[in-house]
Amino acid sequence: MVTLTTKADDIAVLLESEIVSGLIVPGTVLRQEQLSERFGVSRTPIREALSRLAALGLVSFEPNRGVRVRPVSRGELRQAFLVRAELEGLAAELAAPRMTASDLDALDAAEQRFSELTDRLRSSARQGSSDPALANEWTRANHAFHDVIYEACGAPYVAAVARNARRTFTGRQTWIARGELDDLYARNDAQHRAIREALAAGSAPGARALARQHVLSSGELLEAILDHVEQQSGGTLPPGRARSA
Repeated sequence: MVTLTTKADDIAVLLESEIVSGLIVPGTVLRQEQLSERFGVSRTPIREALSRLAALGLVSFEPNRGVRVRPVSRGELRQAFLVRAELEGLAAELAAPRMTASDLDALDAAEQRFSELTDRLRSSARQGSSDPALANEWTRANHAFHDVIYEACGAPYVAAVARNARRTFTGRQTWIARGELDDLYARNDAQHRAIREALAAGSAPGARALARQHVLSSGELLEAILDHVEQQSGGTLPPGRARSA
């Protein structure tokens, strides 16, 4: 069955990607007239696209001020990680007995790509440099690994809700590695390999437990990064960063 998308759908997907990646930072006002000019469409599909983003919690409509990209609180981040941990665990459990040779090949490729980028990110951090573009690429590679599991689990609704949960996470600048967090990034990488091995073995309970713990560990990594950023900025996070609830 072919799923037809509208212009509003296409615009919503693109804007969502730019918000999640950090290209459009929290607090940015999205003006309909500017978006209409950018995409070469009338305001009707723009309004529809913005309504879709609002339903995902990515933007909010403010009276007399337009549509603003929402900042995310620490509390919301913690809740999103808790929800995603359960969903990732369920997706991995469902995927374990369904993994085909093709699925495992795709997972191997995604895991290898993520591992390579993790090594580059850690190396950059140890040298004291930051690379937002590399961090953004690393984030996409991480998503690609989990997307293979979503596709294999045979539960589109579970996959869709899990993807919605990860949309809550902050963008590319948040995930820039710091040298003092090297061990946490190494653990994140190793957990991908462990999940891959459990799926290859067809171990549903093992895959579920490992995937769940992996997401919770990712939450710990993000909390550590945000704490570090706040300390470096003298207790005040830069604009667009998650704050405590």
